[in-house]
Amino acid sequence: MEHIKLSVEKTLNFVDREEIFKYKEESEKHLTALHEGTGKGNEYTGWVNLPSKITAVELKDIQETANHLKERIEVLVVIGIGGSYLGAKAVNDALANNFDMLQADNENPLVIYAGQNISEDYLYELMEILENIEFGICVISKSGTTTEPALAFRLLKELLEEGVGKEEAKERIVAITDESKGALRTLADQEGYKTFVIPDNVGGRYSVLTPVGLLPIAVAGHDITKLVEGAKAMQKYTVATDFEENPALLYAATRNALYSKGKEIEILANYNPKLHNIAEWWKQLYGESEGKENKGIFPASVDLTSDLHSMGQYIQEGKRNIFETVLSIAKTKYKVVIPKDKGNLDKLNFLAGKRVDEVNKMAELGTQLAHVDGGVPNIRIELPELNEFYIGELLYFFEIACGVSGYILDVNPFDQPGVEAYKSNMFALLEKPGFEEETKKIKERL
Repeated sequence: MEHIKLSVEKTLNFVDREEIFKYKEESEKHLTALHEGTGKGNEYTGWVNLPSKITAVELKDIQETANHLKERIEVLVVIGIGGSYLGAKAVNDALANNFDMLQADNENPLVIYAGQNISEDYLYELMEILENIEFGICVISKSGTTTEPALAFRLLKELLEEGVGKEEAKERIVAITDESKGALRTLADQEGYKTFVIPDNVGGRYSVLTPVGLLPIAVAGHDITKLVEGAKAMQKYTVATDFEENPALLYAATRNALYSKGKEIEILANYNPKLHNIAEWWKQLYGESEGKENKGIFPASVDLTSDLHSMGQYIQEGKRNIFETVLSIAKTKYKVVIPKDKGNLDKLNFLAGKRVDEVNKMAELGTQLAHVDGGVPNIRIELPELNEFYIGELLYFFEIACGVSGYILDVNPFDQPGVEAYKSNMFALLEKPGFEEETKKIKERL
């Protein structure tokens, strides 16, 4: 079976092989701790063995719910923030036609997102367009009280009920929430919504292979069975493969070896615009998992070759505290050959007869060589092609490597205590009941 491939050869001018391999025993120990649930934050490691535990019955339930929604709606609004929507958006955008929104005859609903911001204009424009569209809602929240999604759900639920009535609205709303507690669970039970459970032992940024990600992906028309099969294949591969060939352990070890040499920023680069939101998902995964206790590699991303005309200058000649991880797709879905032009005013006839992807691949290779020469180590991850199976592999690879890498840093990769600070300040400024003392103190600072 072919798997995604990892190469660290273009880092070896900056860290030698021994500096990477010094993490061999430690990373293997951390991988075992993840699978056995004995490391920091082990109460949130349910995602580790999740791919092999997802049953055909569970997948059938998710697919049937997706089909039920498809019969009624043109648009599904996924309401969630952070890990509650980033995984689904990453997969859907990677697998969709780049111009889905312009295709009038889509057989699957368009999946869009809300509750990921508090922009009044965004919500107004969303509600305005939805007034004339048959839409449904997938609301995702363990508690049901997180400000951004709760606010969006309040508005869109009212809009939906006013448009189609409470009974039909009930058929178009799916809640993905806690099994037994929380405001959303209470409401879903009262209203009779179809529900799925966010497992207690799976945190939001590791939840893409739960109903949180799988339902919106299924509604968009993608094969969730193959996605899970890919994740399951990578789960088995990372357990059975020795360090030298194990992509997750090598990735975790190499990035920590580079970090120890002062490479504090990792730039995830891609050469396919469909991977933009894979990088957005990856940034939350690594930033929220590792950025604590004044430690952690800062995750950034670029879309190439576009950003070579903006960020390329800094990557080539800016501060040398960065390294790149390049996502590459070996085989494209389509074939486009460059034609010969009689006038040749653009001076591109030397490319005539070549595929566009060949030009793209040479841009990728040329950029890699230039950046390495400029002092930027390069890790390369290659997917054989862009489909559900290999995206499933990629998601699990990044997740398991993140857990190992966080343990190498000696942090808990599964909590996020720093996220609460802005919420407390916001509630105090809004004079939320119960925050009277905080309100008084914060107003004295203004």
